[in-house]
Amino acid sequence: MMKKPGKKIQMIVERTETGFSAYSEQFPICTTGKNIPELVNHAYEAVALFFEDQEVKVSPDNVQFEIDFKQFFQYYKVLNSKFLAEKIGMNPTLLSQYVQGHKKPSSRQTGKILAGIHQIGQELSEISLIYKH
Repeated sequence: MMKKPGKKIQMIVERTETGFSAYSEQFPICTTGKNIPELVNHAYEAVALFFEDQEVKVSPDNVQFEIDFKQFFQYYKVLNSKFLAEKIGMNPTLLSQYVQGHKKPSSRQTGKILAGIHQIGQELSEISLIYKH
């Protein structure tokens, strides 16, 4: 019978000259991709391959991706930090300092920012565009 991993496998995402890389500090797992969707798929494959010999069944729910603010906003340019700051009630200058890497947010601030990003993502996923001739 296949076991499940004990805890989430953290994959740290970084931008490279040719796309993105992801690696785990917990396990000797790393991979690359030209873009985020490709990287995520490669990471799931790499994690599954690593645990295959241990008869551990890994699903996407067992893998968590982490990316720093600066790289996140560089990749997702459609998300404006000033808009996000206003949406979550944060000082735009402070969020800009996080995005530029001048300051590091507390875990509480990180949670607030992530909740705002998720809220915007949810709102966008519920929108249908109408094309009129």
